[in-house]
Amino acid sequence: MGASLIKYIALEGGDGSGKTTVSAALAIRLRSLGHEVLEVREPGGTDLGEVVRELLLDREHVDPWAEVLLFAAQRAQLAREVVAPALESGVWVISDRTYYSSIAYQGRARGMGEDRVREINEIGLDGVVPDHVFVLDVDPTTALDRQDSPDRIGKEGVEFQEAVRAAYHGLAVTEPDKVAILDGQEGVDGIVARIIQRLGLE
Repeated sequence: MGASLIKYIALEGGDGSGKTTVSAALAIRLRSLGHEVLEVREPGGTDLGEVVRELLLDREHVDPWAEVLLFAAQRAQLAREVVAPALESGVWVISDRTYYSSIAYQGRARGMGEDRVREINEIGLDGVVPDHVFVLDVDPTTALDRQDSPDRIGKEGVEFQEAVRAAYHGLAVTEPDKVAILDGQEGVDGIVARIIQRLGLE
């Protein structure tokens, strides 16, 4: 993929952190600067991905390893079918979650192993990975209170979300050039402004 990956941005964070809202606002801001932007979400974004999304988020019981592999499968499909072609054509891609979610949620919080989960996902992605990952950091109790209708994973509780949060902070330490922690309570406009600044667009 080469240099085109500089246009691939992912928004991460715990459930209720505001990723979806910020992703949409960031897309609007980039378009106002004259860029063509594609918004995607995980799980989802393809016919296969939307079916897997329902399996992952709406079913009551999913085996932890099945969860890891289903997330990885829909992500590989999205990368090959949607993200790679967009990047190749010069379009910016903003993703509401990426494989860093699996590293944090399944790798750390589920205890499946961060390195093992990373490897499984990176095999399927084959280099189609975000260049910038922005983590919206919000206290888990506050974030969970924001949810109107939490999905299966969003119902896991504060202890689970604390583990997710710790994983993201660890990723920011080990990958400082890629992963940035942002104050998720700053407000949408302020968060978008910080992202635009970090991308060197203003």
